[in-house]
Amino acid sequence: MKKIITVLALSVALPGAAYAAQDNVGGCGLGSMVFKGQSGIAPQVLAVTTNGTSGNQTFGISTGTLGCTQDGAVHSNMKTALFIESNKKQLARDMSVGSGETLASLSHLIGIEAQDQAAFNRVAKDNMARIFTTDTVATEQVVASLREVLATDAQLSRYQTAL
Repeated sequence: MKKIITVLALSVALPGAAYAAQDNVGGCGLGSMVFKGQSGIAPQVLAVTTNGTSGNQTFGISTGTLGCTQDGAVHSNMKTALFIESNKKQLARDMSVGSGETLASLSHLIGIEAQDQAAFNRVAKDNMARIFTTDTVATEQVVASLREVLATDAQLSRYQTAL
């Protein structure tokens, strides 16, 4: 029962937390740039309202400006965050050895291609202590750290946006 309540609470809390962890409050657009780095409900609401009322996200996406990307992919950060939250201990164990079912599942959620799987496993193992800084590290921090680790690897940097 406790796990169900945790998953339900995270399904409400993590989407906003994932945006805040990315310093991308309100998605992309002028609102996300104005309120960048701020956290809490008010900046998120104001960022989304600014984006919605000014219609600037379409411009940002079309031009690749205002914090928007043109990769054409729609990513589900919430699924990845929920997976990490539900499997944190097993994922930490798999990362520590550089293989395992949970690590393979995470790589699938992120969209790691077969030719990059070995590199992902190696990078996860080599940076496990950086990703899982404590036994009680917050899921949002795991996601943010994993994103940073992927960003610094030439072969895997293209996958950071999937988190």
